[in-house]
Amino acid sequence: MSEYFARVTWIRQESENFVDNQYSRGHEWQFEGGVIVPASSSVHIVPLPFSVETNVDPEEAFVASLSSCHMLFFLAIAAKRKFVIDNYTDNALGVMSKNDEGKMAMTQVILRPKVQFSGDKLPSLEQLEKMHHQSHEQCFIANSVKTEVITEIVLT
Repeated sequence: MSEYFARVTWIRQESENFVDNQYSRGHEWQFEGGVIVPASSSVHIVPLPFSVETNVDPEEAFVASLSSCHMLFFLAIAAKRKFVIDNYTDNALGVMSKNDEGKMAMTQVILRPKVQFSGDKLPSLEQLEKMHHQSHEQCFIANSVKTEVITEIVLT
């Protein structure tokens, strides 16, 4: 078993009444290694100026978390199979809509990995699909959520 830590901190500004719902949703995420990430609600949910557009919102972080987890397993699988990867880019997209229970949820995340290989040994499309399938099956985050995760391989 492993445990993971994140501290989420929000502080009301003196000028904010709070009970009128006119307060900043800007806050910070701090992680074990000391990294601090400026966070906020999404501007799609809480309009400006009460959201901070430049900060990461939980929905973006969710999509990034799924993409990152998938990528890390993909890199490990490719290395084990002796494929050399020079670059991995995923323009992942999360879709927020009502789920089967009628609640707003991240119902779908589409991963669009584009992987650049080099060297003499290059994977076939079938091998690429299999490695992405294995990455999804092994991803701890994907195994933890109900969201449909789709991988659309981008060929170079």
